[in-house]
Amino acid sequence: MSVFAARPWLGAYAPGVPTAVESSTQTLVDMIDGSVARFGDRVALDFFGATTSYRRLGDQVARVANGLRRLGVKPGDRVALVLPNCPQHVVAFYAVLRLGAIVVEHNPLYTERELRHQFEDHGAQVAIVWDKVYATVRDFPKDMGVSKVIAVDLTQAMTLGKRLLLALPIPKARASRSALTIGRLPSDALDWDSLVGSRRLRPSHQRPGVGDIAALQYTSGTTGAPKGAILTHFNLRTNALQGEAWVQGLRPGEEVVYAVLPMFHAYGLTLCLTFAMGTGSRLVLFPKFDEGLVLDAARRTPPTFMPAVPPIYDRLVTAAAKRKMSLRGIRFSISGAMSLPVATVQRWEDATGGWLVEGYGMTETSPVALGNPIGPSRRPGTVGVPFPSTEIRVVDPDDPTVDRGFDEEGELLIRGPQVFSGYWNRPEETAEALLPGGWLRTGDIVSVTPDGFVTVVDRIKELIITGGFNVAPSEVEAALLSHPAVQDAAVVGLPSKAGGEDVVAAVVLKAGASLDVDALRDHCRTRLSAYKVPRNVVQVGDLPRSLIGKVLRRQVRESLSEK
Repeated sequence: MSVFAARPWLGAYAPGVPTAVESSTQTLVDMIDGSVARFGDRVALDFFGATTSYRRLGDQVARVANGLRRLGVKPGDRVALVLPNCPQHVVAFYAVLRLGAIVVEHNPLYTERELRHQFEDHGAQVAIVWDKVYATVRDFPKDMGVSKVIAVDLTQAMTLGKRLLLALPIPKARASRSALTIGRLPSDALDWDSLVGSRRLRPSHQRPGVGDIAALQYTSGTTGAPKGAILTHFNLRTNALQGEAWVQGLRPGEEVVYAVLPMFHAYGLTLCLTFAMGTGSRLVLFPKFDEGLVLDAARRTPPTFMPAVPPIYDRLVTAAAKRKMSLRGIRFSISGAMSLPVATVQRWEDATGGWLVEGYGMTETSPVALGNPIGPSRRPGTVGVPFPSTEIRVVDPDDPTVDRGFDEEGELLIRGPQVFSGYWNRPEETAEALLPGGWLRTGDIVSVTPDGFVTVVDRIKELIITGGFNVAPSEVEAALLSHPAVQDAAVVGLPSKAGGEDVVAAVVLKAGASLDVDALRDHCRTRLSAYKVPRNVVQVGDLPRSLIGKVLRRQVRESLSEK
């Protein structure tokens, strides 16, 4: 039996945190309906000062749901959302769920190729998209089945927050099309306003069940190309409840949550779309992080709860100091997606007077599974302890039936109600990730202290985490190998001065070719999102390979680190 079966971490829980949360019988639809009923006149959404009450949010959800029903959306259908953070994103999310359909979130800054891969995989027939990428989705081949594309015009928001939205780049493949002209919807687009203008959905219309699929979140998992993690209403609602239990002292209906994290990312989805809405918080939306506009908003409506990644905390402290502006009043801050430096914790807590704690999770855990206690028992430098109702084991990465003990390094396994049920149409990958008994293989090497605090030591998986996003090396390598001068390539992550990792490529050139780093990076930009493009490219004579010909990325990483 694992030494962790006794759950030694329970002694580190902050006062009031339960050892377990009750199994949720609520769907996310039940949750939002409850918030509408309880907090009707309070502000739900704040977008550059334009506000939407919970009652108005509920009304728009019911109208858009009916509009989607009239377009043919049925229970179990996938509906793609390709939107930045904006009020329409929140409304669309819950309207799709109200019909028992499945939300598929997408990064609106993805290239055409990246979007197309995901659309081919999930098979959505209806998409709700930012008008800037409407032409990209509309022009997908007809045999992909995307028959209805609803464009969301953010022109009004462009006026309210011009500097921020103009900073969002348009995917290059479609940047020159007249359909993307700011302030002009494509003539062939279905208009978002027509959905909002629909009659309300009948209350008696069939509702989803707690075990139904709510969302597909694309992730590279532990290895390979992106695949859709299946997250149910139960998974996502339970993870929000675990978060509520963890943050003792929350004031329902009074918190101000800043959505600087993209809601198409699992971290932003749970902390902003579900946790914030379930607690009746005022969600202040930012399409892209910009410290100047965040501080402008903070003068108007100061935040009390700030989920983010370490570089955001550092940039906000620096910018606030330059403005001689106080950040006091931010009571709770949760960091994830990359390692949180102790120095960042000290700077932020000194500036705000609140807590900044690090957590750990994966898309496959909805996403939060571990967290540092919010209080004096927190331990900076670790990712904390398991959440309520969450179990862990540490095992031999080569034989997960062999358990490791305290202070011994091994692969982290997680089991709990937030663990996903598998990958969309990927039974083999699902079987590799989920072991008998419901244990999820994380691919992370950790050590655990006798009192249950977990430290991430290394990763078995070869994903690169940059800016809080996962980058699959194989995807970047494929882009590099499509360049006529590149014979071979290996991509790894190296520590970044800003925290997280930089994408770095080692390339072997063809005979007679010379290295033009700028041209090679420009070539990658036509095929990859900006954050996936190698920050550095190093020419090498050859790449280390195993006996079966697999590139040994660990050796490549060590060699580049030395250089």
